[in-house]
This record gives sequence, structure tokens and C-alpha cells, in this order.
Amino acid sequence: MRPKLLFLIGYMGCGKTTLGRKTAARLGWEFLDTDQEVERREEASVNEIFSYAGEAYFRQCERSVLDAAIAAGKPKVVSTGGGLPMYGDNMERMNAAGLTVYLRRSAERIASRLTPYGRAKRPKLRGLSDGELVDFMKRNMAERAPRYEQAQLVLDGDRLSDAEMVERIRTRIDSDE
Repeated sequence: MRPKLLFLIGYMGCGKTTLGRKTAARLGWEFLDTDQEVERREEASVNEIFSYAGEAYFRQCERSVLDAAIAAGKPKVVSTGGGLPMYGDNMERMNAAGLTVYLRRSAERIASRLTPYGRAKRPKLRGLSDGELVDFMKRNMAERAPRYEQAQLVLDGDRLSDAEMVERIRTRIDSDE
């Protein structure tokens, strides 16, 4: 049976939102970015939420967005925050509800993609030098890899173009019909 939900997971800054928009357009599905939806609901940035309410509260907000996306039952591409698969049974819920795709990129590639604004808006990256940033990302990505690799499809964003990744996702979805 063709999945109605596609979840893009991966490390912060790996390109999930960009790829998600392109994939949603290709499939003719709705697009949802969980971080943007949390910000809309809370009327505050992720940074501000971390500052005034802490990470645990932010993760509860993310879970609420995830639950609503699953409950809606509409064909949708969901770009998740980098930490969403790490908490509770979120990864298991996404795997049960639709197709999960891990967008894997190297720490060096992600670091080179992040603008100063992109770094500043991510609470865990603020204030790190370039070298510290790559070292932090490598350690953090290694911790997260076992959970991310539970995805049903893994795409190497260092080797594949966005167009190639979108086409692989479309092919996988069509093969599940």
C-alpha cells in the first residue's frame, strides 16, 4: 500500500526542508516542517523556546506536531527537526505511519552549508568555532546514527543531487503501491 506520509530525518542543517519542499512538489503532496510548525504554534523561534521553556518542552511540542500530522491522514511530506527521531518512540511511530527517509551528509558538508544565521538559530551550535562545530557535529551524529539508520530508506546527500534523491524517493513510494 502506498504510504500517505513521508518523513525526512537527519541531522540539523542536512537539507531536509529543501528536499522536503522539492519532494512534496514532485509528488503533489502537502509539505510540513516540524520546526516551523512548532514556531507557528508557539509564536516563538526554536531558539526562544529553548531559552524560555527548555528542550523538554520543545520536544513535547514537536511530538504534538508529529501526532497531528499522523492523525490528519493526508498525503504529506514531513521534514523533522534533527532531534525528533531521538526522543521517546517518535522513530517507531514514524516508521509505522509512513515511509522514513534518512538524509545522510557528512559533518564537513553540513558545516559548509550553514550560514552564520543558520548556526545562530540552532541553540546547540551557537558560539562554536569552525573546528569546534565539525567536532561537535561528528560526535553528535555518531550518537544519533543508530536511531537515524532505522529509517526505511537511507540517501547519501554527499553523493546524490537533490533531483536524484527526489527521484529515488518517488520510485520507492511508487513501488510500495
